[in-house]
Amino acid sequence: MSDAAQRLLSENLGSVVLVKLRGNKLLRGKLKSFDQHLNIVLEDADEISSSGAKKLGTVIIRGENVILVSPAEKG
Repeated sequence: MSDAAQRLLSENLGSVVLVKLRGNKLLRGKLKSFDQHLNIVLEDADEISSSGAKKLGTVIIRGENVILVSPAEKG
């Protein structure tokens, strides 16, 4: 992982992020932790789909499944 990516993730620890995964899944949750392999822990996570949001709670995402991580909109 690049220094810029690591810095961006570090700045967003404790904030809500969107994580796009393989298989067209989209998760939203509070970024609790991450590592150099992009393994991610989200708290209060929801799976976002066209039919609405499904509560998941705390999830661990394996880095190889992560396509994109983005800060969520404020508000």
